[in-house]
Amino acid sequence: MAIYLDNAATTRLDDEVIDAMLPLMREQFGNPSSIHSLGRITRSAIEKSRKTVASLLNVSPSEIFFTSGGTEANNMAIVRSIEDFGLKHAITSPTEHHAVLHTLEHLAEEGKIELSILNVDEKGNVDLAQLEELLKTKPRSLVSLMHANNEIGTRLPLKEVATLVKSYNGIMHCDTVQTMGHYKFDLQEIPVDFINCAAHKFHGPKGVGFIFIRSGSNIHPFIYGGAQERNMRGGTENLYGIVGLAKAMEVAYRDLEAHQQHVQGLKNYMIEQLRESIPGVQFNGDISENSLYTVLNVSFPPNESGDMLLFNLDINGICASGGSACSSGSDIGSHVLGALKVAPTRHNVRFSFSKYTTKEEIDTTVNKLKEILQPVSVSS
Repeated sequence: MAIYLDNAATTRLDDEVIDAMLPLMREQFGNPSSIHSLGRITRSAIEKSRKTVASLLNVSPSEIFFTSGGTEANNMAIVRSIEDFGLKHAITSPTEHHAVLHTLEHLAEEGKIELSILNVDEKGNVDLAQLEELLKTKPRSLVSLMHANNEIGTRLPLKEVATLVKSYNGIMHCDTVQTMGHYKFDLQEIPVDFINCAAHKFHGPKGVGFIFIRSGSNIHPFIYGGAQERNMRGGTENLYGIVGLAKAMEVAYRDLEAHQQHVQGLKNYMIEQLRESIPGVQFNGDISENSLYTVLNVSFPPNESGDMLLFNLDINGICASGGSACSSGSDIGSHVLGALKVAPTRHNVRFSFSKYTTKEEIDTTVNKLKEILQPVSVSS
């Protein structure tokens, strides 16, 4: 069986999530918009799921809107806030997920906004002093910064940043796709306007997520064509996905402490083993315990086997990623590592862990890396 170390791309479905979804898939197929009994049953399941999510985030159910995932939620928050609030300036960083960065760049190209890009240091931390200077000049701005980077794991001090943005009457959007289900959020304590979720990042189903929209935001729909999601998102709801999302989030919060300890331990162990086994190994981003514990981006020294490193890992049954999972299979280099000015001669692999990852799998992976990257002897 494959060793799966690409959990930042997607995660295995939890058995409890499957068990929650199956009865609805087999027996309850009514359209949630229908007024008959089968429709009412499925509508009830959706609203129960909404209440579960809202309770875990300490918000009102009316502030949770289900979407197709994190990308849609990011686009909705950015496009609708700029258009409906009349914003003319946005601030982001060069290491954001393309769902954010490309959306903002497109709006800037259309002349709808002026876009400011924050500096980042060698670990990917955004320049908060620069952020405040920009807000002093243009206080009513949209600030869109991710909670933790999907490639390098560097984490934003979210409460501090959101408080700063609100002190200048700005709008705060945070892409929380990599951290939802891995950290607890009390949104009564964190003054964000928008955050998002993709269920498949924490052992839920693919194709479903949500956006939190702070009460009073009064934005228009992003997708028209129906009255679903209280007139905010047209289209028949992904019933099974929504129920699976709520169950996955419930399980994640229930087991959070044990999950964090297990995965952080594996990450620390892999760092130690790589340092002992591979001379010249380095790590991209922040690898302290303030960083995202599920992600480790490893930089290997120049090696003639490095260009085929991911392929060699794959044929040995080890699944990992060479940068952003959303660009896997592409020849385009990582924009995140480019922003960090990582040497182009080094070979970078993102390993990402879950509650199903074992210490034995880490040992096997490190041993295989040592074997692949050992210098090739040349006979005389």
